[in-house]
Amino acid sequence: MQGILRGEGRTFRRLLIYFLKMRGTTQGPPAAPSSEIAWSWLGAFLGMGALGLVHQDLVSHTDLMMLMGSFGASALLVFGAIRSPLAQPRNLVGGHVLSALVGVACYQWLGGIPEVAIATAVATAIALMHATRTLHPPGGATALIAVIGTERVHELGYLFALVPAGAGPLIMLAVGLGVNNLPHSRRYPQFWW
Repeated sequence: MQGILRGEGRTFRRLLIYFLKMRGTTQGPPAAPSSEIAWSWLGAFLGMGALGLVHQDLVSHTDLMMLMGSFGASALLVFGAIRSPLAQPRNLVGGHVLSALVGVACYQWLGGIPEVAIATAVATAIALMHATRTLHPPGGATALIAVIGTERVHELGYLFALVPAGAGPLIMLAVGLGVNNLPHSRRYPQFWW
């Protein structure tokens, strides 16, 4: 009987430790200065605006597209978290392109079972980004878009990895290089490779 109670005590301690880990270990970061907020806004405005212009002027008359929801999240990283390893050029471009390739492959191979295709695409994209040091959270959304996107997305096939998943981040990178290095207080990128 005491052995059972000792086992229950160990289980209780493990559960307690598990739940105590959810308390967090530090305080939240301080508020960003107004100038940082303004530069982030300007960069995101110009970056997304450039993608919108390219889409409207160059590709809207084709079957291609230049705008995806995951680019909004990339804008947050490239213009609002410029020191983050997740916002650097290798991660920005590589994360989207690799995730797009994974998403297209999962749609083509597993598209008949959407739930499996979705789960496989996002999980594999994350693993591949980790393995290649290109972790970029919006890449997970890009893999998902390749699976659940419209027929227009599916018709692109692997071209989806080039346009929009490759070209969009390259445009955003160009704007990021220009805008993020204007103020003395900002420097982008932290590393290229």
